[in-house]
Amino acid sequence: MATSYKELRKSALADPEVRTEVERLNREEYALLDAILAARHAAGLNQAQVAERMGTQAPAITRLERALASGKHSPSIDTLRKYAAACGKKLIISIA
Repeated sequence: MATSYKELRKSALADPEVRTEVERLNREEYALLDAILAARHAAGLNQAQVAERMGTQAPAITRLERALASGKHSPSIDTLRKYAAACGKKLIISIA
C-alpha cells in the first residue's frame, strides 16, 4: 500500500531529531526571507523597483520572495547578491 506524503511527513516528524532538524532548516529559510524583505523595505523599494535595478521583471521578484517563503526553491548566491545590491546592501555569507 502506498503511503501518502502527509502520512510520511507525520511519521517522520514524530521523531524528535527529525522535527528539530526540520525546524532548524525552516528558521534558516525564514531568516533569509526576513533579511531580504527588511533590506527592500529599508531601501523604501517595492518589488518592481528592485526588479528594475536587477534588470528583471517584477514577477521574478515575486517568485523569488514566494520561493523563500515556501521553501520550495533556494535562489542562487548571484541572485541574492543582485537583490542585495539593488537594495543598497551587500550580501555577506558566514559559516558558524
